Formats: sequence, structure tokens, C-alpha cells
Amino acid sequence: MRILGKIFGFIFGLMFAGWLGAIIGLWLGHMFDRALGQNFNLGSFSSADGQSQFFVTTFAVMGHIAKAKGVVTSQEIQIASMLMDQMGLQGEARQQAQEAFRDGKRSDYPLEQELQKLVKLVRGRSDMLQMFLELQMSGVFADGIIDPVERQMIERVGRALGFSQIDLERVIARWEAEMRFQQRRQSGGHWSHRGAEGNSYSGSSSRDHYESSKQSLSDAYKLLNIEASATDQEVKRAYRRQMSQHHPDKLVSKGLPPQMLELAKKKAQEIQHAYELIKQERGMR
Repeated sequence: MRILGKIFGFIFGLMFAGWLGAIIGLWLGHMFDRALGQNFNLGSFSSADGQSQFFVTTFAVMGHIAKAKGVVTSQEIQIASMLMDQMGLQGEARQQAQEAFRDGKRSDYPLEQELQKLVKLVRGRSDMLQMFLELQMSGVFADGIIDPVERQMIERVGRALGFSQIDLERVIARWEAEMRFQQRRQSGGHWSHRGAEGNSYSGSSSRDHYESSKQSLSDAYKLLNIEASATDQEVKRAYRRQMSQHHPDKLVSKGLPPQMLELAKKKAQEIQHAYELIKQERGMR
């Protein structure tokens, strides 16, 4: 129990305003001690229990979003399993994730209540709330598309976490850009405008490659959350900002469950690839 603020508040209040001031000072000191205690408890999320709650809520909400369309299909179950594979979940951890996913499918699953618990757990820290939302997006976008029901559910989750509609639109747009960018990169479907002159494509093939390149570059800028008209210095700052927000080691140090480290690494890699493409296009060093 913290009492230092109460003591000083009482003494100074008494000195300057008598007993009435002492009472007011005591109350102000109490509020100071309370706020100080909350700040020192920010690290409690890093505890095993806090990380477990974050982990369980993640998969429960995924199950609830999947169920929102009516019947959970075999494809959606495969997507959840794929995410578990990407996290390297085995044994008890995988069983815990599967049970949480099934629990979230209940029609009476208290979505808003559980999300409010999560907000309190992370003390409203925007970086962890955004990571949670992005984990939900990874499940929704795992099949490459987001249908109207899934979009409504993501917006519902986002609002419960405290995101504005504008912020939600930006997050969804970035994820759509990331999925396109990732698909083109993995299929070898993009190349730099600067390199286009050195390739001997003809007719519609050349145009298709050029359009693919333009789209990849546009998506790369969206991934860094910056406009194509930005200066080189602004691009560098945007890259550093995104990496600071998504670097796996930093997220784990802030309380991200270790089981989710692989997904964080994947996100950081896509940011790195986007930055490299922009650098190549601009001739940046």
C-alpha cells in the first residue's frame, strides 16, 4: 500500500489551509498514490497469468468471429490450426488454444465483456491492443479475403478495444495491402520500376508486370503507413516507427505471450521487405 502521497498531501494542506486543506490534501495524495501504483503495475501484464489470459482471449475471439457467419467451416478450422502451426503450438499450449477457440464459438460468449477485461489487463496500452487486433486480422485474412460479416466483427472488436472508425479503416486497409504484397512477393510477382527497363516483356505481359509492380509499391507504402509522396527521410522514420511497434523482442518484453513470437516475426519481416522495395525504387541507401 502506497501512503507517501497521502502523508505529504495532508502535511502541506494543513500548513497552507488548515484542517480543510489537510482533508483536501489527503484526498489528492490518495489519488497520487493510486495513479503511481497503477504505473508501477504496468509490468503485471508480463506475468504468466496475464500472458495466459491474453493468449486464451486471442483464440476465443477468433472462434467467435468464425462462428459469426453461422456454421464454422472446415476451412476456418484449418486456418485456426495453421495459425497454431505458425506459432509452433504443441501439447498443452495447443490444447489450450483449441479449447479457447471452441469456447469462443458459443452463441452466448460475452465478447465485449472479455475484451474489456483485456483492455484492463494491458492497462489500455495501445501497442498491445493493436497487436491483439492484428492477431485477429491474421485469422480473418488467412484465406486472402475478408467478407462483410468478418469485417463487421473486426469493427466490433476494434470498437470494444477503443479504436476509432478511422483507425479501424486504416488497420484493415494496411492488412489488405500486406496480404497483396505478401502474395506477390512469395510468387515473385513484383519487381522495381527501375528494373523494368532491363526486362524484355512484350504486349500485355509487360503491362501486367508493370501494373503488378506499381501495386506492390503502393502496398509497400501502405504497409509503412506513409504516402508515396513522402521524402526519403520520412520513409526512414516511418520504417523505424513501424519496426519499433512490431519488433518481436520489444513486444515480448512488453508482455506478448512467447507462443505468439513467430507471428510477430512474420509481421516484422513483411515491414522489412516493404522498406527494401521502396529503397530499391527510390535508389536509397
